[in-house]
Parts: sequence; structure tokens; C-alpha cells
Amino acid sequence: MNDSVSVIVPTCGCRAYFVFCLESLRRQTCLPAEVILINNSLNAELERRARELYPLIKIITPDRNLYYGESLNRGIAISTGDFILCLNDDAVLDKNFIGEALKGFNANKTIGMVSGKILRPDRKTLDTTGLFLSVWRTAQERGYGRLDRGQFEKPGFIFGVCGVAAFYKRKMLEDIKNRDSWFDPDFRMFYEDLDLAWRANRVGWRGYYAPQALAYHVRGGSVRADPGQGKIFARRHLNDEMHDELIRNRYRTIFRNETLGGFCLHLVPIIFYDLCVWCYVLFFRPKVIRIFFSNLKWLPRTVKKETR
Repeated sequence: MNDSVSVIVPTCGCRAYFVFCLESLRRQTCLPAEVILINNSLNAELERRARELYPLIKIITPDRNLYYGESLNRGIAISTGDFILCLNDDAVLDKNFIGEALKGFNANKTIGMVSGKILRPDRKTLDTTGLFLSVWRTAQERGYGRLDRGQFEKPGFIFGVCGVAAFYKRKMLEDIKNRDSWFDPDFRMFYEDLDLAWRANRVGWRGYYAPQALAYHVRGGSVRADPGQGKIFARRHLNDEMHDELIRNRYRTIFRNETLGGFCLHLVPIIFYDLCVWCYVLFFRPKVIRIFFSNLKWLPRTVKKETR
């Protein structure tokens, strides 16, 4: 058992993914000190099943669905480890994942985030080999949807880590903490991992890729209907509310983290990307426009947080 590792798994109970996730944690060669499950399903039967799978598990059952960002905040607040693994319930870890990922933190004292090689369930298709900030100012998953041909076997620095299986050093999380939150609670889902990585980079922390740490992920397992799982053009398979959140959280992330110089340098690709997004929304998802402009309360909150 590794006394320095805490694992946090938010779940809504969708398709019982949490069962396979917890089983993979139980099989780790380097067992975590604690596993914290955030039960957003509000279902007592899920708690019973989780305790059968992992008798020492800690379970938080809120009075409402906290979604991803706030769920992680609740888990981090009660965790004790020096290293914290934030894990999607639709992810399954190789038995050596924790042990191999921990080695990545030793590569350099500035490393505060570690990503493994995340594959799709077919174990042939890449899901992510690290999170990067694109010229469009979007979250870019390296290798996303490509066949794994061994092209990402070299460890090295990356911008950040995808929220699927995001390993963080507690010291880094404390450095970027905002009052009582590590993840911005306004980010229910989407972009919360890029926002955190960007904030960390701004104060000198770096991400690292450890290719020997393997995991397997059902892309979109908890937020897309069955036909949309694993598909590359993700937004086509999201409902209107989630589509609105995807657009809104990108703006939040840019506003909170981009410098004036960086914004000017990337203005052309940002505008081009936004033209493509809003043209798609106009012609294929017009309800998203109404949802987006009927709820702009997030904008003054973002301004207040950034100027505080």
C-alpha cells in the first residue's frame, strides 16, 4: 500500500462503469492509501455495491449532483495523500498504473501533474497521451483517436493532464488553490482539467507523460448516448445543455488564464475556431444559442474571480 496516494472517483452510476473502475483499483500492485467515491447518483444501492467491491472505500453522497469539478473539490478536501489521482468512473487502470505514474513525479522537482498512456477499450486506439493548449485555445488531447503504433513511447514534459486519469501533487494543488476550491466549481464538466493545468503552468508547475502507466477509457461513456461513444466529433453527440457548457467553459478558461500578449498572438486562430463553432451551432443546434445568451451570469462571476 502507498500511504501517499489518494484516489477520487466521481460517479453518477451510469452503466455501472464504477464497478470496473473500482475493481482495477483493487488490483493495483501499488495500492492507494484511500479511495474516495463521490456518489452523484444519490442511490443507496450504488453505495452498497461499492462497499462490496472495496470494503475500505470512503463514500460521499451529496444532496444533489455535483458534477465533475465540484465533486473533485469535495474529495480533495477530505483526502490525506501527498499525491491525488482524479479518476473518471468510465476508466480502468492497468495493474501497474499507480506505481508507474508515481515514477513520473521524480523526473523533475517542478512536475506537479502526471499523465499515463490512456487507450480506448479496444486497447489499440489512443485516447490521450497528454493534454496540450492548442493555437485555437482549446484542450488538445495528444494522439486522440489515432491507432497506437508506439509513436508515444517516450516520456517527457506535457502541458497538462486529461481529467480521465489525472495524477496531481498535492503541493501543486495547494499552490493554485482559490479559497476553498482547487477546481473551479463553476466548471461542472469540460475544460476543468485545462483550466487547472493552465493555472499551474502560470506559477511554474509542469506536466509529465509516463507511457508505462496504462489505462483504458470509454470516451464519452458518462455523457454521450451509446452511438456517440468513442467518436471523434464529440460535440455532435452532446445534448444542448452540455454543448452550451462546452462553449462557455472554453471562454471561461481563456478569460481567466490568457495573457494580453498571448491573446493577440492567437487572435486569428481563435476567431476562426469561433466562426466554425457558431456556424455549426446556428445551422445544426440553434437551441444552444438561446441557452447561451439566456444565462450570462457566468461572465461577471468570472470577471470577479480574475480581478479579485
